[in-house]
Amino acid sequence: SMQRRLDRMLNSSHDHKLLALMDMKGFDPEEVTVTVEDGKVKVSAEHEEEHTTARGKEYNYRNITREISLPPGVSEDEVTYSL
Repeated sequence: SMQRRLDRMLNSSHDHKLLALMDMKGFDPEEVTVTVEDGKVKVSAEHEEEHTTARGKEYNYRNITREISLPPGVSEDEVTYSL
């Protein structure tokens, strides 16, 4: 279950603090961009699909952008992320 996986992640991170957990279902790892600047973590992802149907081409486009402020005392170079 998602909760069990989350608990395991939190327990295995020891002194690391989990700032955010995001569901990136439907996005490939190379479609996800994470930047850290100005005290914020910015996560953005874009996904585009093209389908050919009897009526022609159809495009399916999804994107998300999230900004999370770093807690006080956390420096930008301490931030790590994994997909």
